[in-house]
Amino acid sequence: MKKNIAILGSTGSIGRSTVSLVEKNIKNFNIILLSTNKNIKLIDKQCKKLKPKYLVIKDYTSYVKFKKKNKVKKIKVFNNYNFLSQIIKKKLDYAMSAISGFDGLEPTLKIIPFTKVIAIANKESLICAWNLISNKLKKFKTKFIPVDSEHFSIFSLINNSSKNIEKIYITASGGPFLNIKKKKLKNIKPSDAIKHPRWNMGKKISIDSATLINKVFEILEAKKIFSLELNKFEILTHPDSYVHAIVKFQNGLTKILVHDTDMKIPIYNSIYENKIYKTSSLDFNKLNNFKFQKVDLKQFPSIKIIDNFKNVRNSLYETVLVSANDELVDLFLKKKITFLEISEKLIMIMNLSEFKKMKSIKPKKFSQISFLNKYVRLKTRSLCV
Repeated sequence: MKKNIAILGSTGSIGRSTVSLVEKNIKNFNIILLSTNKNIKLIDKQCKKLKPKYLVIKDYTSYVKFKKKNKVKKIKVFNNYNFLSQIIKKKLDYAMSAISGFDGLEPTLKIIPFTKVIAIANKESLICAWNLISNKLKKFKTKFIPVDSEHFSIFSLINNSSKNIEKIYITASGGPFLNIKKKKLKNIKPSDAIKHPRWNMGKKISIDSATLINKVFEILEAKKIFSLELNKFEILTHPDSYVHAIVKFQNGLTKILVHDTDMKIPIYNSIYENKIYKTSSLDFNKLNNFKFQKVDLKQFPSIKIIDNFKNVRNSLYETVLVSANDELVDLFLKKKITFLEISEKLIMIMNLSEFKKMKSIKPKKFSQISFLNKYVRLKTRSLCV
């Protein structure tokens, strides 16, 4: 029987990878929904191959432009996700939430009631709104699968149980500046920072990898997903990015998960169960040379921010972190601040008293998070430019 699926953010990096996997086995799927913000050129190509029933084009100008050019009546096109209750009468078998940034939060919350399984690749949703998401998952009995390679690896290793875990090690490639002394980072250009040595990613996530703030995000994400305390996690640099997680159990066993630097592997395994996915043979050169090291906090000061979240559960303080970092990365890409200032100013903003108060405020609805996101970005810009 064919699976009915939706891919939110089908023109982004994770979305494109998901589409390519679906295309190879198109006979197994009915594509119910695809979405994009404004990449109407690519989504038009995806429509011709996947033939979805519905499209969402979030950017209004792009939506109007697509509607004028595309006269295919078989595909209904919308400008938002409010129509879901009208068109999905039977739960989807699978939905991929791959919209990047805060734009992905509202669609994630809206699709959960209408799918049996949701795979989420959106860090902002999981970090800032985990309590809202988990409540919906429980209410609508929707299975959740994390798709980030580290979290999917942990998910696979612990077999749905967070009990008896002594330590979880999350690995970091170290980005392009792992072996460059801090004093030489003063004159780093955006074009240097986006050159990730292992992963082919967008500019924003590449900068986050270069500062290692992405690992702070991943630990906060894992803490929420797996209901564990911060002291259960540690970051290790691992330049080859072959090992994605290590879990040490209290019974003396330690499990390590390895796979090639290819996001299609966790995505494929979130869609299929026990089906063959051809990959290269085990790389024994990498297995014999893991080169694990603890993170140098002088080289990557952003890691210190993790300490700000001790005894913090689900709060609006997480939104402050993600929003401030988003704005700082944008300022760096526009050459308004230096590379080193991303971490320096982020630490400064996180320690402002007006934001530290957010540690005790639990998000109750999407609008709270959305409003705070806009405010923090404006505040960050005013303090840094």
